[in-house]
Amino acid sequence: MCATTTKAKWPTDVNPCSRVDLRQPGSPAAIPPQSTQGGWLNLSMTLMSILYTVSFACRHRFITQVFVKRLDQEKIRAQVSAASIPAAFPDWKDAVIISGAESPAISGLPCQDLCEDPHLLVDGMSSHDFHQGKLGNCWFVAACSCLALRKSLWQQVIPDYKEQEWDSKNPRKYAGIFRFRFWRFGEWTEVVVDDLLPTENGELIYCRSNVRNEFWSALLEKAYAKLAGSYQALDGGCAAEALVDFTGAVAESINLAEGKYGEVISEQMKLFEDLMKVHKRGGFISCFISESSGRPSEAETEMGLIVGHAYSVTAIRKLRLGERLLFSFQAEKLFMIRLRNPWGNKEWHGAWSDSSEEWKKVSDSERRNLGLTVANDGEFWTVNTSYFSLHKTWEKEMMFGAWAKHPEPLLNRSGGCFDNRETFLQNPQYLFDVKKAEDKVLVSLQQEDRRKYKKEGKGDNITIGFEILKVEDNRRYRLHKLTVQERVATSPYSNTRSVFLRRTLQHGRYVLIPTTYIPGVPTRFILRLYTDVPSKLRELKADRPEMTCWSLLCGYPRRVTQIKVHSAEGLQKQDTSGGADPYVLIKCENQRRRSPVQHDTTSPVFNMQVIFYRKDIDSPVTIQVWNSGLLRDRFLGQAVLAASPGEPRQQRRLRLRGRGGGEAAELPGHISVTVLCSDDLAEL
Repeated sequence: MCATTTKAKWPTDVNPCSRVDLRQPGSPAAIPPQSTQGGWLNLSMTLMSILYTVSFACRHRFITQVFVKRLDQEKIRAQVSAASIPAAFPDWKDAVIISGAESPAISGLPCQDLCEDPHLLVDGMSSHDFHQGKLGNCWFVAACSCLALRKSLWQQVIPDYKEQEWDSKNPRKYAGIFRFRFWRFGEWTEVVVDDLLPTENGELIYCRSNVRNEFWSALLEKAYAKLAGSYQALDGGCAAEALVDFTGAVAESINLAEGKYGEVISEQMKLFEDLMKVHKRGGFISCFISESSGRPSEAETEMGLIVGHAYSVTAIRKLRLGERLLFSFQAEKLFMIRLRNPWGNKEWHGAWSDSSEEWKKVSDSERRNLGLTVANDGEFWTVNTSYFSLHKTWEKEMMFGAWAKHPEPLLNRSGGCFDNRETFLQNPQYLFDVKKAEDKVLVSLQQEDRRKYKKEGKGDNITIGFEILKVEDNRRYRLHKLTVQERVATSPYSNTRSVFLRRTLQHGRYVLIPTTYIPGVPTRFILRLYTDVPSKLRELKADRPEMTCWSLLCGYPRRVTQIKVHSAEGLQKQDTSGGADPYVLIKCENQRRRSPVQHDTTSPVFNMQVIFYRKDIDSPVTIQVWNSGLLRDRFLGQAVLAASPGEPRQQRRLRLRGRGGGEAAELPGHISVTVLCSDDLAEL
């Protein structure tokens, strides 16, 4: 298998809420968005992995390795080989599996034995420098083709590339070692390898360049294999994972079928515009066709594409056609995407393929004016669309965490997904705030890479995901029971290395709960959160207020009270238009919490949540409604609650009254609230 997603990339067989098993119906055809002909997606690409280069917001930490300038070359090579691939490659035969059987002719040869004038790079780096070998790692090759398009990024992966280059004028300077850097689990890790490459009959069996004496692609693949534990560990994967390792960015997977982009013309056009912005601003894009019944992995479609095979997007164009072409295509614009097959052949042979009728209608001079070229090199143009733009600076927060089993419920941190109601809240919990009226939030959850365990038969990813709950505006301790909180977002649950979610959230406080799908599965993870303004992401660790010497003097809470103010109705009109600008003020002992103002309404919806840890349980809780005024605010009424454990826990509708005791005068309006109390501070 070349590009594996193991039937749970947002699995339907694991969680009904989502699955990136994407099947785009319809046969390929080059139809502009303005066309009324059926089907716009001319390529059955069902998964677009969009990588946003947001690594500029990260603090990169490099692990460096220092070597002496000059030692005996063979000695250094022996030392590096020993340090480079200790258990990963016991011998070269173990490094390769071809058609399920080991090849007896595998040997490791240094680069200078493979050609006369070896170089790390020849005439710079190009997306054509990478050709897949006999290993099923087209996903990695596709990611490398994307990497080659961004010099600033590949120079980060191949540091000091000029200093690492062969020097024909000073051959003794060459020590046969090469350095590469990968972003792995939250930090930049440097990997050093020697120049011995696996060969068969004197030819490279894995990645190679289209230039015989260029070796950056083969050496990069070897370094990545070392990081994974072996070459075999690279057999099957997802291009998005490699792109994250090259950049430290976050990856988003898009389901073209679920988005119904084949049905709505406006959505097609918006999708393409967003995709073009991603590409122009340095984003990486790869795609593949998912398997389905009757369409197994590695099968070739009628149009020449390979099922389960990763393709890299190397160019995107929106072409405004001249009058001659308008007559031919009956459209003003064509949305064009250029894809590259890592094999270097097996191109698309549908509409706009190299020898298609569409190109025959375009003269050579018009092609040059449009900036289009065609060649038989595994790279081809089609008309397609995909998703999304990252066009602003994001505030990033990153947390390291782990799911860990413990027999004590309050200490257990591996409770499984939301379906496991009894243990779900026994997962790590992270608090963050949305400070704006609404903010677009990006969340990436990444588990520890497990490729290094493949040889032990434990290399499969764990199915992971997360929930986002809107909680009380003043919550500071862990959740123990879901009562008034709102479940506002659920990520896909996937057995891929990372899951991603984008949501627009309203102002307020939220708890993000990363989970494994099944309880009791221990592993480490990284949680990354991107917002427009700082979110103050932090882990909730305490179950209740801490007992200190100060609390012995001033008192320790005896009761916890949760309050949710749902809405009000029938409030007194405050202006000539018959409206009001109400807000809620909740008072408990010396604490006050205020809701946002609801404008121009006498029946506001507040959905405000608060929680109080009360020392004086005889002191009531007061909920007041005020009208926001230009010069001063006006009191509209209040409800006074004893807030004791014996009171009803269901939603109640209370009459607003004036200031004073329980017999205070009634005022216009009612307020709907839910109040929960407990003398067990860890219950709520």
